[in-house]
Amino acid sequence: MTEHQRPRNGLIELALPDDVRDDVLERLLSLPDPASDLDDAMTRTHQIFARLPLPLLRAVLDFGRHVDTPGVMLLSNLPSEPDLPPTPTDGGPCAGKPTFVAEGVLLGLSGLLGEPVAFITEKDGRVVHDVIPTATGATTQTSQGSKVFLNFHNDIVHDSSGRYDISNPDFLVLNCLRADIAAEAETWYADARDVLRVLDPRAVEILRSPLFQLNAPGGYVRMFADGKEVYSDPIAILSGPDHAPEIAVAANGVRCVTTEAAEAFDQLQAACRAPEAASVVRLAPGQALLINNRKGLHARTQFLARYDGQDRWLQRTYIRRSLWNIRDRAEAGSRRVHA
Repeated sequence: MTEHQRPRNGLIELALPDDVRDDVLERLLSLPDPASDLDDAMTRTHQIFARLPLPLLRAVLDFGRHVDTPGVMLLSNLPSEPDLPPTPTDGGPCAGKPTFVAEGVLLGLSGLLGEPVAFITEKDGRVVHDVIPTATGATTQTSQGSKVFLNFHNDIVHDSSGRYDISNPDFLVLNCLRADIAAEAETWYADARDVLRVLDPRAVEILRSPLFQLNAPGGYVRMFADGKEVYSDPIAILSGPDHAPEIAVAANGVRCVTTEAAEAFDQLQAACRAPEAASVVRLAPGQALLINNRKGLHARTQFLARYDGQDRWLQRTYIRRSLWNIRDRAEAGSRRVHA
């Protein structure tokens, strides 16, 4: 087998041994609110997660640092909050949370992949995002949706350069605090390498052409564009070599420049659902999903939400391998980045 004849790039599944989970929990119970001093929290959690068994630690580090690794990893048997409050009904954050075990897990895993970053147009510029369904966002293509399928996308960032795929996160981490009521919500991930195998050559050729415009994220549209769509310059959805392609699709909408481009884009969305391409996870408490935001696209199925304090509750970080090349947009002494 040559290096370009790879097997399917499926989901990596790992679990912490019980004794390791309990040790991490004990150390995270005393973690102060990370929002009070994020760099202190990152340092503390890095020290804790550096104690993971060597094979586990290396697997997470390799996931983040190598080109040819799969684009999604599920970690199970992670510590959970001993006294989890009701899920906020307003989308969070949660006031008066007694412990910060979930945040510690999220930041500890994030620190093994790179540097968490906060965009002021996403979750009010917080580093830790609460991903919670809301009544007002139920039918939207956002993290607050529940009544619609959240289409395959990656998380992008508006950029005045006209390219929304340059400053976007390299990774996301999703940590599950509470599953949805019916335990039916599915997170899907489609690796671009596997999608290429499903698509016909003509569709791939079109998707590699600058015939697509990404709509800016909803936060930017609301904060700076009076709700009006703001599209990127025409770009290719697929770029890079076939054995290591990058893919860029906006959750908030994609404008196709030609009819043929629209047909290729529809084929792409269908290919992402193919069994040969898709990995599917129903996240439960004690599980975290690590997602490469450049190697593939992710989606979420619809699910039941009642807005009664028992709804699905995830926490999320955006991660860059380095903050250096977006330094022109960063606040001094902060991880916050301007749109």
